[in-house]
Amino acid sequence: MEKKIVIDRVLTDSAATDAGIEPGDILLSVNGQKICDIFDYRFLTADSDLVVEIEKKNGEVWEIEVEKDEYEDLGLEFEDPLISEARHCSNKCVFCFIDQLPRGMRDTVYFKDDDTRLSFLMGNYVTLTNMKKEEIDRIIRYRMSPVNVSVHTTDPELRVKMLGNRFAGDVLDKIKQLTDGGITVNAQIVLCKGLNDGPQLDKTINELSALYPGVASISAVPVGLTKWREGLYRLEPFTSDDSAEVIEQVSVHQKRLLEDHGTRLIYLADEFYIKAGIELPSFDEYEDFPQIENGVGLMTLLCHEFDEYLQKNAAELDRQWPGHAPRTVSIATGKCAEKHIKEMAQTLEKRYNGLEISVHAIENEFFGENVTVTGLLTGQDILGQLKGRELGSELLISRSMLKSGEELFLDDHTVEGLSSGLAVKVTIVENDGADLIMKIMGIKQIKGVN
Repeated sequence: MEKKIVIDRVLTDSAATDAGIEPGDILLSVNGQKICDIFDYRFLTADSDLVVEIEKKNGEVWEIEVEKDEYEDLGLEFEDPLISEARHCSNKCVFCFIDQLPRGMRDTVYFKDDDTRLSFLMGNYVTLTNMKKEEIDRIIRYRMSPVNVSVHTTDPELRVKMLGNRFAGDVLDKIKQLTDGGITVNAQIVLCKGLNDGPQLDKTINELSALYPGVASISAVPVGLTKWREGLYRLEPFTSDDSAEVIEQVSVHQKRLLEDHGTRLIYLADEFYIKAGIELPSFDEYEDFPQIENGVGLMTLLCHEFDEYLQKNAAELDRQWPGHAPRTVSIATGKCAEKHIKEMAQTLEKRYNGLEISVHAIENEFFGENVTVTGLLTGQDILGQLKGRELGSELLISRSMLKSGEELFLDDHTVEGLSSGLAVKVTIVENDGADLIMKIMGIKQIKGVN
């Protein structure tokens, strides 16, 4: 049975609103052509003159002529953002994080996608192992750029082994087809000790950087290892010394690429620097933060936003603070971010009399001690480790801990439940240095906010 494309929302002041299209209507075709997925929709609605066929709630079929600017958004959003089913991953990666999850979590957490449409729409990374030439041609024809690719290694035999898929070895050829067609690629390497590090990492960086500027950026992140790995491929976490070696190795490539192309091109995850006890790269060294969606440079960006906002708005913050003092708050964060969050908290405490901030680094008991990032903390760990402690008037938590658009942790605990269990107001902080300052100080709004 053909899936119905149900319109969930019609954007205000859009061409679709003017045409009388409403939420609940069913999209049948555009210019006489059926819509298979979001790629079709984006491509077919780019024209200025459209004939949109819809089915109203009462069953009537309308053909609506729509005039708009070329490439202007028609203004429709759908119950299913992809319009069709997401493509399931067919790999058996030795490092797969989902394979390391405990039982009993919500079903959606266990779904493994490997869909280029989600790469374009949401920044997800795809392996290209299930992509045929026809789909590559379609991406090029529809100009769906950029595509984020989980490369891991360019060595064919090693990639087949790491991804557990006999079709995984031709990734470099597929990336070249995309870049030759004008599609920008951002590449990711999940670095596994003893597998794709060392000389293999050099090979991967060299072969990917040869495709610059088509390959616009490369990130290397350490493999995430939970305590739920029984029966899985044996992998070891990177030690402090290992991390320092990776940083030194990559810095050689960065220096060469900066001289040759004017860009460092490859960037390391924050965890490598924090694990090695080496200062994070400066704001300028991340250039335009091309891998921020992958969490690379996140802490440097947060610290920069914090410092910049404090400097630009110092006078107004100073003026408003007396009306909020005294104030005591707590912050729950991951072990990885502890040092930098504490430094920012101390900066505010020194500046504002009567402000007390306690930073609590939460041990990740749910996934295991090797998982230290804030975004993978669970409600039960925060509750268990902070229950009975004096937290002040509010507990601040990062938005990164929660399911997108909801107040739900990975373990299905809710923000409301956490607040009730700790008997304290829980406040969500956006991933932004300015919001961190405002939430810590309890200030709602600043005129002419920067």
